[in-house]
Amino acid sequence: MEPILQMRSITKRFPGVLALNDVNLTVQRGAIHAICGENGAGKSTLMKVLSGVYPHGSYDGEILFENQPVQFSNIRDSEAAGIVIIHQELALIPELSIAENIFLGNENGAGSRRRGLLRGVIGGVIDWDSTHHRAIELMARVGLRDNPLTPVKDLGIGKQQLVEIAKALSKDVKLLILDEPTAALNDDDSTHLLDLLKGLQGKGITSIMISHKLNEIERVSDAITIIRDGRTIETLDVAQGGVDEDRIIRGMVGRDLDHRFPDHTPEIGGVLFELKDWNVAHPDDRSRTVIQDANLSVRRGEIVGIAGLMGAGRTELARSIFGRSYGSKHSGTVLLDGKELHLKSVHEAIGAGIAYVSEDRKGLGLNLLDDIKTSISAAGLDQLRTGVGKVMVDEHREVVVAEEYRKSFNIKAPSVTAGVGKLSGGNQQKVVLSKWLYTQPRLLILDEPTRGIDVGAKFEIYGIIQALAREGKGVLVISSELPELLGLCDRIYTLAEGAITHEFTRDEATQEALMRHMTADAR
Repeated sequence: MEPILQMRSITKRFPGVLALNDVNLTVQRGAIHAICGENGAGKSTLMKVLSGVYPHGSYDGEILFENQPVQFSNIRDSEAAGIVIIHQELALIPELSIAENIFLGNENGAGSRRRGLLRGVIGGVIDWDSTHHRAIELMARVGLRDNPLTPVKDLGIGKQQLVEIAKALSKDVKLLILDEPTAALNDDDSTHLLDLLKGLQGKGITSIMISHKLNEIERVSDAITIIRDGRTIETLDVAQGGVDEDRIIRGMVGRDLDHRFPDHTPEIGGVLFELKDWNVAHPDDRSRTVIQDANLSVRRGEIVGIAGLMGAGRTELARSIFGRSYGSKHSGTVLLDGKELHLKSVHEAIGAGIAYVSEDRKGLGLNLLDDIKTSISAAGLDQLRTGVGKVMVDEHREVVVAEEYRKSFNIKAPSVTAGVGKLSGGNQQKVVLSKWLYTQPRLLILDEPTRGIDVGAKFEIYGIIQALAREGKGVLVISSELPELLGLCDRIYTLAEGAITHEFTRDEATQEALMRHMTADAR
């Protein structure tokens, strides 16, 4: 094979930071090429250089695409050449239809093949018949069978990802870049997306995939380039063999991780939290039961997992416990330290000693416009109030508290005044954990605590979770990654169709056994 892309000696600087240092990348035509590295290693920065987000002149080095030097000033330039990037945060407009999103900004381009979609006076009227016909063709290529008039907001995240790929295909894509394409997808949607990439490969489309899911990378990639601390470490040829998750990890972190989880000896005490016969109805349809007769417990010092497929009701269960922030018609009993709780709000839940880390780190966990200190203090401001009427915030104390968490959790930032929006995913998650730990909870509910986080940051967060358990707190962990639950938890409940179907001890639990009860008929 011949290379379709060569990036040579790419160096990119930001004020006070050398983000990329003499990085080299060669991608063969028709290959699926993975890029791996810890959060902050420079993966996304390299792709922004390639796609013109960081224009020519703002970096050193050269880019050759199809053996020709290219100098992109913006994304439109790279897309005109056939390079399309799909970011982890999808660039879709929820209120517009599938067809409108596919051709948004490309109405007079490749959407209707050579003649474009615009017609009429000065080419300013959209040919909707052609738009919908062409949209259906592109949707069929990605396995999307919905009505093209369906608003994107009515689609699940898996289907939205397919709309983004259909949008890329409308631009006659030659090189497709996907940044964490399966981070928010369930197993079925992830498998479909990876199979789609293999299908596009068979039609001559080259792909670059950034992902922290090493099992997926190992499965579909032809080559893997590892970046560490802004430098190219190596490129592995999968066909030559010897490439497995341990080999990739060794390149990413610069050392062997003989154990994916820190050593931990549980010190489990008496029952801390109990949920008995818990029922929750849908917030908009009170006749529809979302959580049915749930019973579970968490002991002091215990890490308890909840395993379930997407749509099983995992997040709904967690949020309903957290001050009834989800659902309606709640019934059953919630006990903490043997005392029955009647929580009617998030504020009451926090006051009772319950904290909840959302799966949506950027949407619900953080305000990306805030700095670190403001983010950490947000849920525990009552502890910082001072003055007459306790209406003022002790700003000095706020900085001290935030600095303590920055150091103890190894949050990589120059100071607590740094914006959280500029942090890597792993460091953002540490800020979210700091925020909730500052509320001094007795029960901490973690919903997908390591989603979109690299293996090194995962190891650190596992250590934080284990340290909380050693302090006698109870931890309830929801995760889509069964190996994570098996490696971290002392007990695991399975959830299917809103009902708890089984309880496993650490010794009893296996991936096969969990999956069997996650797919059980619970009704």
